[in-house]
Amino acid sequence: MTLPVAFHEAAALELADAAAFYERECPGLGAAFLEEVQAALVSLAQFPEGAPLLRGRIRRKVLLRFPYSLMYSLHADTVRILAVAHEKRRPFYWHGRQ
Repeated sequence: MTLPVAFHEAAALELADAAAFYERECPGLGAAFLEEVQAALVSLAQFPEGAPLLRGRIRRKVLLRFPYSLMYSLHADTVRILAVAHEKRRPFYWHGRQ
């Protein structure tokens, strides 16, 4: 069963900001970042309990090529992306997002 994926408003902005940063640093790198995020989202939709629990009901899907993780929770029939979090910045800043 594949679940739909929905982004918290702030997580969608984080995704766009990170992609824009990578694109400014090296043309094409922003697209590569988005491709890796998309692959992770497909994996989460197919295997929503595949990533380890981090805190409470929050799970963490680590990206392979970039120092980011997708923080998410499962809601009835949806995977909810709470944050697109850089691994070395402000741990748990996203805590409290629903």
